[in-house]
Amino acid sequence: MDHETYLAHIVEQAEALKAAAVAAGPSAPVPTCPEWTVNDLVRHIATVHNMACEALKLTPADSRPPAPDLPENWDDLLTWWDGKRTEMVAALGSAGSGVQAWGFVPGTGTFGWWARRQAHETAIHRLDAEHAHSENIPTLLFDPELAADGIDEALVMLSPYRAHMKRPEVTVEGTLLVHAADAGRAWMVNAEGGAVKAGPIEDSGTDADATLAGTADAVYRAAWKRPSHAILTGREEMLRAVNAG
Repeated sequence: MDHETYLAHIVEQAEALKAAAVAAGPSAPVPTCPEWTVNDLVRHIATVHNMACEALKLTPADSRPPAPDLPENWDDLLTWWDGKRTEMVAALGSAGSGVQAWGFVPGTGTFGWWARRQAHETAIHRLDAEHAHSENIPTLLFDPELAADGIDEALVMLSPYRAHMKRPEVTVEGTLLVHAADAGRAWMVNAEGGAVKAGPIEDSGTDADATLAGTADAVYRAAWKRPSHAILTGREEMLRAVNAG
């Protein structure tokens, strides 16, 4: 997806997240993040959006931006977050996608990388807010292009990085075929010796130790360890090699 499309998704998903969070209320539990209330969820996404804002002001050689002091009051927190995500989208739109910035994955920090990262960070936490608000979540919440791109980010960028950082340590070994049928895309994940490598493949019929398949929406949720209608067959423990969320 292009830079402007990522920015549009950030705005869309953030507005949906806020609507579900307000409808659920700050004290509602978040079933998909068992230790969190909705207040915790909003504090998290506000902190992340602030980090992105600050990262765009830095170079790749700089240190991680400090955590902000967030308002304690719920209404004030929502207002603070509104301002911060508006600032983030404006900053991301102020320069080309290739402009360098600080990033938590070495060698990846650009305005385009942050736009993609925040589109999916916001979308997945929008899903968390929807689960906090209602037990009846639509099975097709995300369009196939966004969902397939989020699968690619989870498999190709985040899972290898987090395996390298041992968060948590990957103990399974083997291969996992991931197929987002309605997007016409497939990936192979290889786990060996605690390391994870992943990339797109042309043939979704390739043999693997396990297969995760479904709509792009369903596979997107499964890759981020959220409730999903995706079908996992074969050595189901291979899903532990997908370490995105």
